[in-house]
Amino acid sequence: MTQQDAAPPGAETFPCDGCGAKLLYDAKSQGMACRFCGHKQVVVVGNDPSAHREIPIEEGLALAERGLGTAVREVDCRECGSTVQVAPQEQTTRCAFCGSHQVLAREASGNRVRPASLVPFAVDKARANDTFAEWLGKLWFRPSDLRKLAKLQEMGGVYVPFWTFDATVHARWTAEAGYYYQETEHYTDSQGNRQTRTVTKTRWEPASGRRTDHYDDTIVCASKGLPGDLVDKFETWSTSELVPYKPDYLAGWKAEAYAIDLMPAWDRGKGKIEDEERSRCGRDVPGDTHRFLSVDCAFSGVTFKHVLLPVWIAAYRYKDKPYQFLVNGQTGEVVGKAPWSIFKIAFLVLVIVAVIVAIAMLKNR
Repeated sequence: MTQQDAAPPGAETFPCDGCGAKLLYDAKSQGMACRFCGHKQVVVVGNDPSAHREIPIEEGLALAERGLGTAVREVDCRECGSTVQVAPQEQTTRCAFCGSHQVLAREASGNRVRPASLVPFAVDKARANDTFAEWLGKLWFRPSDLRKLAKLQEMGGVYVPFWTFDATVHARWTAEAGYYYQETEHYTDSQGNRQTRTVTKTRWEPASGRRTDHYDDTIVCASKGLPGDLVDKFETWSTSELVPYKPDYLAGWKAEAYAIDLMPAWDRGKGKIEDEERSRCGRDVPGDTHRFLSVDCAFSGVTFKHVLLPVWIAAYRYKDKPYQFLVNGQTGEVVGKAPWSIFKIAFLVLVIVAVIVAIAMLKNR
């Protein structure tokens, strides 16, 4: 065993019972598998109560464990700023997030907070690649040669860091509630004739109220490699499937180190909760509409966890500009970005204009 392959104290290794080679986590079978002799074994999850333990926000990270419990190196990308943790022997020359070759490998920091739990990959590489090809094939107003990228690009599976927050919110709101009513108006038209019409008006009355809500597992992405607007489009995360963190799940997979610390992440999480609470208070306002809604939120019982969620990533470049396509490694949901074809859009506009002109000419005959 070389110095590079040597595991740090307390790190786990995963030898195959059949041939002694290293076992890797297999998303398809959701267990450990040997790529040499085919031996498989289950991941023993156990009942670790700390996996779902919510740490009070006031205690910060003082109680959190450190390190991943397995030997890793860190690969920093100089273009997007992400830090990905990989196996010591893996030769990485390309960023998993943006496809850049401006990467630098270094020794991993053992001081990073260990995830409390994770959602294991359930979507395998073959399915992720097929999904990427199908997605590119459905993009009508994209460059025609973009579809060839489905054969050239390879999906990479990465465990992406998130913080989750629980909180109880006590909200007080004030607003003006609007009630619609109809009145008949008399007016003179352009020909000088007296006419009547029914108009809708609004009667405004002061309103106020209060409510208490509990928010469970509000998630905030702690990644620097993934665009926030893409991650926020994922709608199918299920934190009910979190399992206690075990290094077994990272065998053969990449994991990004969190780039957003706890308190900045809580600021984002708090903002998400406040936005939702404002919407809920708005629905409480009586009447048909409302205005001047003011909401005051008081938080209590705020707790957090650090978790890893599975994402398949295809980072590709078109005309030297990076684009990303993501597959939710838990559910198979897809989100992505792709360049637009100016020529196809211009052609569509010309067709629409031609149809409008043709219809106008027919009407004038």
